[in-house]
Amino acid sequence: MDRSPPIVEGKIAGMRGNAGGNAASGALPMLEPLRHERADAARNRATILVAAERLVGERGAQTVTMDQIACAANVGKGTLFRHFGDRCGLMRALLDERERGFQEGFIRGPAPLGPGAPPRERLVAFGERMLEHIEIQGDLLVAAENGAPGERLRHSVYAAYRAHVTALLRESGYEGDVGYLADVLLGALVSELVLFQRRELAMSPAHLRTCWRELVERLVPAP
Repeated sequence: MDRSPPIVEGKIAGMRGNAGGNAASGALPMLEPLRHERADAARNRATILVAAERLVGERGAQTVTMDQIACAANVGKGTLFRHFGDRCGLMRALLDERERGFQEGFIRGPAPLGPGAPPRERLVAFGERMLEHIEIQGDLLVAAENGAPGERLRHSVYAAYRAHVTALLRESGYEGDVGYLADVLLGALVSELVLFQRRELAMSPAHLRTCWRELVERLVPAP
């Protein structure tokens, strides 16, 4: 029985017309909508993001502070908090464009990540793309995830991933609790864990991809 919490059921409901998770045309339904801002506010936001991206590139996401970003952007620290809420919110904003591209890929991009491949192969492709994403900018992802307890799991990005994985599990014919298995599979793709495996345990990207494929193939029914 699926015991998905309401926040995720709302996301999944819009996908039930297509078990493969292909959304209707238009804006991505599972990301926070872009806010309409006054011209001066939009300029400030863009300036802050440019400064933050430069500092993260130079010093690493884990070491950059809000004070440093405010100074580099020539704005008050309060302006940063008004725009982004907190440091994690700012880091998530830096990731937003890449995230939109990723979601475009698994919602309506080419197979096997997008529609057109069997659900198990799409799950494998989803995990492989996530691992690639972490390999490129894992430190920034970790910085964006390290908010209050449970915050990452309540965020719309996690809801999008969970809805997608849940839909593919249903399509595959999995007979257990698809919400629970979706959380278990996504737990293997948490940035902090993957970076630990890469840096502390010296697991190669190829080995992690192989392990992910084996995990999916053992848990998810074949087409």
